[in-house]
Amino acid sequence: MGPKATSGQLVLREPRPEDGPAVTALIAACPPLDQNSAYCNLLQCSHFAETCIVAERDGKIVGWISAYQPPNAPDEIFIWQVAVDQSARGLGLGKKMLNGLLARPAFKDAQVLTTTVTADNEASMAMFTSFARSHKAVLERHAHFERDAHFAGAHDTEFLVSIGPLSRS
Repeated sequence: MGPKATSGQLVLREPRPEDGPAVTALIAACPPLDQNSAYCNLLQCSHFAETCIVAERDGKIVGWISAYQPPNAPDEIFIWQVAVDQSARGLGLGKKMLNGLLARPAFKDAQVLTTTVTADNEASMAMFTSFARSHKAVLERHAHFERDAHFAGAHDTEFLVSIGPLSRS
């Protein structure tokens, strides 16, 4: 089944296909995150369960990270989305979930964590900066997917954030 929790306790675990609707609802409640299709979230909760993580409290999904290992980069963790429910903010949950992923067998060889973040997403940058600091890793940031060249002006530029090398202590 999975870990059991006492009332109010957070449990970090692999997502299951039946978590798809709750993940979709959580992402929708966390602007400015891009909303993927419910089917995409379902695939992440099934095909990519080993590289994604949910935080559950009292039977409710209150945290989500979708991640994967890029096929051409076996030493990398790419973080696609981080979502934390309003009720669980301020607890360091995003960073706890990142560390939970880093401990997974799927990422045992990972040396670098990458993600993309828009310039106005201060909360994400604060979390990734804190994560880098706690792992004594260097954080680099540069434009990756540009507003005009890649999004036809319909989305803000996404900056590639790279954190590494990752320490496991």
